[in-house]
Amino acid sequence: MTRVTRAMLPMTIAVFLAATGCSSTRAPRPAPYAPPSSYTPSSPELEQRDIPLTTQDLLILDRAEAILSDSTKWNHHDDRVCTPADTTWSLFCALQRASVEVLGVYDHRRAALQEVRFAIEAAAPGKQFEHRLRDYNNLPTTRFEDIKRVLHAARQRVAYRLGVTKE
Repeated sequence: MTRVTRAMLPMTIAVFLAATGCSSTRAPRPAPYAPPSSYTPSSPELEQRDIPLTTQDLLILDRAEAILSDSTKWNHHDDRVCTPADTTWSLFCALQRASVEVLGVYDHRRAALQEVRFAIEAAAPGKQFEHRLRDYNNLPTTRFEDIKRVLHAARQRVAYRLGVTKE
């Protein structure tokens, strides 16, 4: 093979791949449930501890607990990009997936998710987080049991406010 032929080979392969419609051998990453740009920023109204609840909030928390059924399902390195193809979930992604499964859409400031944020504040008093769900999940000191604890605390509060007892 001559030097000119060797130099032309990558270009020839690229032209062939483009002509056959093949742009890459890597499978495309599945689209996220919701793009981060759609996440509603907080407001004083959303930080109220008595925002209205429905039984769907309880279902979201139950589903998130089921998604994170054991420590092998937990992703301790959250980047807030969650897809249907994920096989491990951060606290944020488990709540996002649960929201989509229960509601059909992701609601970033849903009461169930706000209650988890409030439970994180109680579990980590004095800590300042840019994104409570992500940053608490990613703390080096956070263990899987801590994630389960804040989900449980949020579920208890929602159930209490709805007047529901766990069966």
